[in-house]
Order: sequence, then C-alpha cells, then structure tokens
Amino acid sequence: MVGFFDTYGFLIVSMIIGAMLGLSLYLPLMAGQLSLASPGFYALGGYIAAILSTQAFSNLEGLFPIPLLLLEMLIAGVVCGILGVIVGIPALRLRGIYLAIATIAFVEILRVVALNLEITGGAVGIFGIPQPFQTALEYLWITVPLLLVSMFFLYRLEKIRVGRAFAAIREDELAADAMAINPTYYKVLAFTIGAILAGMVGAISAHFLNTWNARQGTFDASIIYLTFVLIGGSRSFIGPVLGGMVFTALPEVLRAIADTVGLPNALAQFLRDGRLIIFGLLIVIGTIFFPQGLITPELFKGRGMRGEGR
Repeated sequence: MVGFFDTYGFLIVSMIIGAMLGLSLYLPLMAGQLSLASPGFYALGGYIAAILSTQAFSNLEGLFPIPLLLLEMLIAGVVCGILGVIVGIPALRLRGIYLAIATIAFVEILRVVALNLEITGGAVGIFGIPQPFQTALEYLWITVPLLLVSMFFLYRLEKIRVGRAFAAIREDELAADAMAINPTYYKVLAFTIGAILAGMVGAISAHFLNTWNARQGTFDASIIYLTFVLIGGSRSFIGPVLGGMVFTALPEVLRAIADTVGLPNALAQFLRDGRLIIFGLLIVIGTIFFPQGLITPELFKGRGMRGEGR
C-alpha cells in the first residue's frame, strides 16, 4: 500500500486539483454562463505564488512554511477575485458562444502578457519554487481540505437564495429579471467566486509542480476543464468533482493501455499523444447522449425516493 501511494502520489494530488478546477468552471455555469476563463485565473494565481515564494520569501531555509503558502493562496484569491469583477462586469453582458470567445481571449491576453514580462520569467517561466512538503502525497494535507470546503460551500450555496437565483438565471434570465433578480450582479458573483477558487488552486499548483510558465493557462486547458464539467455533470457540483478526477487520471490510463504488448504502433502513439482529440470526441458524444452530464440532480432524487419507499 505504501508503495502504491509513493508511485501514484503525484497523480492522486493532481486528481484533487483537477476536481477543484472543474468546480471553478462550474460556478459560472450555475448562472448559465459558459465561461472558459478559469485557466487564466489559475495561471495568475500560480504566478503570484511563484513570484512571492522565489523573490519576496526567498531567504527562507528548509521547507517552505505552510502559513506563507496559505498567505499566498489568500493573496492569489483576492487578486483573482478583483480581476474577476473587473473582467466580469463587461464580459458577462455577452451570452453563450460570445461569452466563451471573450473569456478565451482573456486567457490568451494573460498568456501573452506572461510570455513578455521579465518578472514572470518570459517563455522559460519560473523555476525552483520552494516546496512546503517533502513528498507529493503530503500535498493532500492542503488540497483535500480545500476541496471539501469548496464542496460544502457549493452544497450550501445551492440551498440558499443566491443559489436559487443562479438557477433561475440559468433557466430563464428574462423571467428572473422580471422577478426582481439582478442578473448582472449574480452572474458577476458566480464568475468572481470561480476566479477566486481557480487562483487559490493555482497558488498550490505552483509549489506542487515546482515550476510555472505560460503553458499553465492556455486554450487547451480551457477545453480540458470544460470536459470535466460537461461530461461529469453541469447541474450538480458532484459532476465536476468526479469529472475532474476521472479525466485527470485518463491520460495515465491511456498511456498504460498504449504500453500493452502487441498493440499497433499507430494506435499506441495516438493513445499517448491524442489526449485533446479524445477529450473533444468525449465532449461531442457526451453532449449528444448525456446533455446534463453523467451526474444529475435527478440521480440523487431517484435514490432518495427509493429509500423512502423502502
């Protein structure tokens, strides 16, 4: 068992991070907004942690202090939240595919800026980010609590007035507006909360990966996170969590299949390198046969009704 965790510790933590990134994209979707800005905020949060830990806190010896990591997460969340409000107010006037295009442009702007700034390391990025833990598996001490808090927050959010306002806007924005629900306020709120979560996750990931560069926030990442939500389920917070974990582990599963003896070389190479193509196919197939994803609220309601019947 110890050998298993030593071997797959990095993958396990990556699955938890993937689940939280799925939640960051799910939050705008709660208010019916197809935003693909999460990779931009994720990259920004990582840059904030990388710059602070390698420049502002660079004289520390030994393991990087956990309180400073928490401080970096707080700063990253605040900065991403403020930027989320600034970007969200004009961008969320758009809808559907136009909003998706606008948020993709936002991600690309951040990527290009990062590539051309000296403080971000340019195209090379920032290396040697200090480690707060001795092993990759120990990052579970901070990623699991953050995931559980995020899930509990979303569970409570869906039950209160704000969550019901999100759902009303998602179903019919004009009807929600007629019922004295301010669509702009709630859409910006959902967008901002998602930005805060993505920034905090980015701060953890910068230390976890030990290096950070502009490749962390790209259009490719937007498609991957979208897969987490659309296939996992876009109507329940359980869906993005499950989707994030499964699809983060999927490339490793595909590589294991590719190493099977006797498999044609072309197929093995496709399984190793065709991750985005496979994700794209899954999005197309999933939206046709499972328009609300694999995990839906009706799934839990059905179980509850069967339990009451017994």
